[in-house]
Amino acid sequence: MLEKVFKNDAEWRRLLTPEQYRITREKGTERVWSGRYHNFNGTGVYQCVCCGSRLFSSREKYAGPGKWPAFWAPIAPGNVKTRREISHFAIRNEVLCSRCDAHLGYVFEDGRSDGVRYFINSAALSFRENCLRARRPDVGMHPHLQSSPAYSGAYTPA
Repeated sequence: MLEKVFKNDAEWRRLLTPEQYRITREKGTERVWSGRYHNFNGTGVYQCVCCGSRLFSSREKYAGPGKWPAFWAPIAPGNVKTRREISHFAIRNEVLCSRCDAHLGYVFEDGRSDGVRYFINSAALSFRENCLRARRPDVGMHPHLQSSPAYSGAYTPA
């Protein structure tokens, strides 16, 4: 189990940029297509920008550009948690870091597969490169979609 991280508001403001603070501590959302990792395909681990907890692996990241970085599973089920949120006349499932309660983004049922899709704000993440094996050609495709005609020409970095 991850050890909880507790900081007061002033400590979070000192540690984070204004944008990171707005996203992670005030439940903000980045503008679409604007985040650092929305079109990023490095090999490694995405960590919580607040506490460094390992959240998502590049192995579970959808390939190609997207509005926000999207993953089909966290690196470990206990590293993220979800909370039902009712706002803006909609019901959504908020994704939080289990260790420090940072707001990361939202998770939605994926209509193209039998899973879910985690849409995570880039400002809530840091990236640790080269801590996984070399990228396989099928990485970045949900396992159920690898044989899908829609994904036969999926984006793969050079």
